[in-house]
Amino acid sequence: MSFQLNVPPSVISRIAKKAEESGTGEEDGTSQESAKTREDWRKLKELEEARKAGTAPAMKDEEGRPTQKLDSVLVHPSLASSGSVTLSFVLLEDPMLSMSAIEKSMSSWEDINPHIPQYIMQAPWYFGATTPTLRHQRPQEEKQKLFADDWFKRGVKEGSVVTKFRKGACENCGAMTHKKKDCLERPRKIGARFTGKDFAPDEYIQPDLEFSYDGKRDRWNGYNPAEHKKIIEEYQKIDEAKRLLKAQRIEELIQKGEIGPEEAKKAVEDEDEDDEDKYAEDVDMPGQKFESKQRITVRNLRIREDTAKYLYNLDVSSAYYDPKTRSMRENPLRNTFKDPQELPYAGDNFVRWSGDAMEMAKQQLFAWEAYEKGAEVNLQADPTKLDLLTKEYQTKKEEYKVSTKESILEKYGGQEHLDAPPKQLLLAQTEEYVEYSRCGTVLKGQEKVAMRSVYEEDAYPQNHTSVWGSYWKDGQWGYGCCHSFIQESYCTGAAGKTAEQTTMPAIEGSPVVAVKRQPSIDNSLQPFTPSATITQPNEEHISPHSSPLASSESSSSDEEEKQKKRRKKEKKRAKKKMRKQKEKEKKKKLKKHKRRHSSADDDESSESEDEDAKRERRIIEAIRKEEARMREVDLMMQVDERKRPYNITYDYKAPDEEEIEAYQRKRMRDEDPMAHFMK
Repeated sequence: MSFQLNVPPSVISRIAKKAEESGTGEEDGTSQESAKTREDWRKLKELEEARKAGTAPAMKDEEGRPTQKLDSVLVHPSLASSGSVTLSFVLLEDPMLSMSAIEKSMSSWEDINPHIPQYIMQAPWYFGATTPTLRHQRPQEEKQKLFADDWFKRGVKEGSVVTKFRKGACENCGAMTHKKKDCLERPRKIGARFTGKDFAPDEYIQPDLEFSYDGKRDRWNGYNPAEHKKIIEEYQKIDEAKRLLKAQRIEELIQKGEIGPEEAKKAVEDEDEDDEDKYAEDVDMPGQKFESKQRITVRNLRIREDTAKYLYNLDVSSAYYDPKTRSMRENPLRNTFKDPQELPYAGDNFVRWSGDAMEMAKQQLFAWEAYEKGAEVNLQADPTKLDLLTKEYQTKKEEYKVSTKESILEKYGGQEHLDAPPKQLLLAQTEEYVEYSRCGTVLKGQEKVAMRSVYEEDAYPQNHTSVWGSYWKDGQWGYGCCHSFIQESYCTGAAGKTAEQTTMPAIEGSPVVAVKRQPSIDNSLQPFTPSATITQPNEEHISPHSSPLASSESSSSDEEEKQKKRRKKEKKRAKKKMRKQKEKEKKKKLKKHKRRHSSADDDESSESEDEDAKRERRIIEAIRKEEARMREVDLMMQVDERKRPYNITYDYKAPDEEEIEAYQRKRMRDEDPMAHFMK
């Protein structure tokens, strides 16, 4: 990195002219800058490497001289860029300047870092740098904003009052800082331009202080410490005047003989001590004694053991925590379904609506309603008045309700209905949770209700002493008093039980014969029921040692079976007869129909032909309409869908038989291999 002159040609010619005038240029041969040879460039390169390595002294910033300025020393560019020395000086204005002074001034210059790139160290041509410098990289002093002593002046009018109207001044007041349309004075009947009197002074133009971001928000902006000194001096003068007045008052008391010199001295000392105590009270904290031997501890407002509100629930979908205001409106534990009063923290909204918050909201609502009706009340301005007015309103409201109720009862009566027991006792209502179905059955919430029987309960018909269903055997229900399996039977008591026991088989392993008792009524009068039969698979397996009662019952059962078979045969015969009779009637009807139609065959055939022809004509017309519709559909499908007209061809009536037949005839069945022959 080496310095290269980067100035316009006019500056170079001016430097050369000064060198010729001084005579130094011809002697040194520097009147014209000679072209650098290859050797010069090599030496410059070696010098740069030596400066970077630290073996050669660094280049000096000659324009950044902090201690001594040598305006008479000017560095020639040709010598400044030579490789033999770091800097050569040519004494232009003061040739007698000693080299020791020059060396001393050089030692005070700032070093230029050799590692700085050339494009940063080199000054632009319009800067006019003739010596190595970095001043073009530093902030410009003339552009630095210093507003520590500057501020807006309020109410200042500078300049002397003129006596003659000036051209371009305000025609109303005569000031030069504004025009007539911007004048803030009262419009005069005759302006200062024509009267030549009462010219207003020019306003003070406030400076344009372009503050930075921090400067605009500086709370001490425009503060003058001298003003605070004036305040201190004012208070000191007041204290001095108080002392003089007190001393004067004490002298008057001494002259009157009310107090002595010692008491006066003591009063002055007490006053000084009181002043010291007063200032000490301002410094001390309330409830604390600041002594050197006593340790002072101030408890922090936050207890570190408390759980932060955002740590109660770590779920990201829970209540939102605003870190800027440190607030959490919602309840973070709302998913636990617990009472908010039992939780350690239930959100800021819960705190807002606890205590007297609701009562205060009611008072605010009452204040608005009262204000609309003409009452001058306000919750913020006079809360005590509003509170008293609210209480008075509530008491009067309750009294009015009671008086209205009493007057209605006196007029219409009905006090006895109000004295009735509560509905919970009348309707046996409880707080137990019970769910019912649509049909009224209990689903849950109560003990399961016992199932009720489909039969009539606690009913004892036909002299029975037990209900139907109190006895069960072999898959049959009966009465427990007589072991009868017939529901409408008469009770036989113990005899029925013994008879039922005697019907049991006497030999083990023999087939079971289940006999059902019949009532004592004649079988001819009783209708035949399946339950009255005796189940006996084979008569040969009946034990020969059975009782005569069993044999008589078995014989009666045989007769019943014979009757049953006889009835079935009779029913079959009757059905066959009915079938044969119906067939004969059908044959007769067919013969009659043939005879009847043989005579009028021509008339009926002509009528049927007319009906068929009409129907065929209607079908042909429907086919023609269907073909026309299909042609319209084909034409519409060939048109682009974006260019198709908008039309509605919906038909809400059901198709008739002819239209259905036409559709069936014209329909093409793709699954039929012979369908293409229909075209």
